[in-house]
Amino acid sequence: MDYKQIKTLGDLKASKYISLPVKDELRKNLIEQLQKKDAGFEGILGYDETVIPELQTAILSRHNILLLGLRGQAKTRIARLMVNLLDEYIPYISGSEIFDDPLNPISWYAKHEISIHGDNTPISWQHRSERYTEKLATPDVTVADLVGDVDPIKAATLKLTYNDERVIHFGLIPRAHRSIFVINELPDLQARIQVALFNMLQEKDIQIRGFKLRLPLDVQFVFTANPEDYTNRGSIVTPLKDRIESQILTHYPKSIGISRKITFQEAKLTEGQRKLIEADGLVKDLVEQVAFEARKSEFIDQKSGVSARLTISAYENLISTAERRMLINGEKKTFVRLSDLTGIIPAVTGKIELVYEGELEGPAKVANILIGKSIKTLFSRYFPDPEKAKKSKKANVYEPITEWFTEGNTLDISDNLSDAQYKKELMKVSGLNELVKQFHPKLSANQTLLLMEFVLHGLAEYSQLNKNYLEGGFGFSDMFDSLFSGDLNDDDIDFR
Repeated sequence: MDYKQIKTLGDLKASKYISLPVKDELRKNLIEQLQKKDAGFEGILGYDETVIPELQTAILSRHNILLLGLRGQAKTRIARLMVNLLDEYIPYISGSEIFDDPLNPISWYAKHEISIHGDNTPISWQHRSERYTEKLATPDVTVADLVGDVDPIKAATLKLTYNDERVIHFGLIPRAHRSIFVINELPDLQARIQVALFNMLQEKDIQIRGFKLRLPLDVQFVFTANPEDYTNRGSIVTPLKDRIESQILTHYPKSIGISRKITFQEAKLTEGQRKLIEADGLVKDLVEQVAFEARKSEFIDQKSGVSARLTISAYENLISTAERRMLINGEKKTFVRLSDLTGIIPAVTGKIELVYEGELEGPAKVANILIGKSIKTLFSRYFPDPEKAKKSKKANVYEPITEWFTEGNTLDISDNLSDAQYKKELMKVSGLNELVKQFHPKLSANQTLLLMEFVLHGLAEYSQLNKNYLEGGFGFSDMFDSLFSGDLNDDDIDFR
């Protein structure tokens, strides 16, 4: 259909155009998408077997939808992507505030225009990108914001009584007629405001300032809510919840692989950062593991959740930490080290809600604990379990390393070391390079150095080395010497 050629109601009728309610329109286009086996909902990862099938079922059922899940689970993004299931353009009566369907007008203005101009009534076309309205529910939202109110200036100007429909200034929902309307964080909406949505979802009545206006609005409602809000800060009033036909539960990524894909998709890195900063799969997995550890940590309020934004921000910080060191040292390129993980702490502390025990520890220390647990969790994927190796009757592969520290040697890895200095320091440790070569002989030089540092951190997490948190880095020493010498460890430091 050539939209540019259809400019009047008569042209639209001649084209045999069939208008559909918005829910039928979404259903029609979804059916076509499923038949063509198109993916749909591009950029939504980890929901292929859970959320997306349920969402598609709700759309096929022409339901209003409630997306229920913790923060950072792509609820709003899913709602925004539903726009792609709308027709590219739809016609409306030119000048209509609520974009009246020319073949099914509902407002006084549209009906009046058609009564005057007939088939010559001017027609305009609305793109699907304009058919999406989003409102964040806050305590200050009013019925006037969502539904509308009487406009006394309009009444005075047009010399109309308040009983005339034309004096109404329409709110967001009437202006979303034939569109998708999203209310984020629905429980935060005051109960009396939620009540105003009852009839709009079912009976299509709008009540403004004491008089009732019958407007059969055509709206696809999508609501989002956080279970924490649902049970604590606010609630969805029961009659409204009853009118939302489909409730879909979202969730966090169930594997590190999916979590990594989300992080790399969303992380905003410059082209220079991508080219000049090498990030091995190990450090990428460690960033994701921090979020997994946080989601089961006793220091963190699990009802608040740990947003996927944590790993996105943390990865951006990790790359920038390495970039900063590269710039300070005047190097042309570099690679991410384990010591660079200190740079992700601001991203972690800003994304977690601590319980009382966590507050006692302090947010920075909790972040360091999460990083340490992540290292310990992933260590066994790369090297033998240090505890089992120590108890084994066979030769302990870590013994040359621990003996080097037992002899009184120490090693400091600061975040400002150049790549050459970093290599020189790690090569001092007897048996460290040989251990990595034994289990990972085909790695690049940078990967080998990274795993050498990883071994030191891993042994510290298994309490076979002592790790001190220095100003801008880490110090490693013998476990027992540190106990007798009174050296500080991470339990002695106040990170707050």
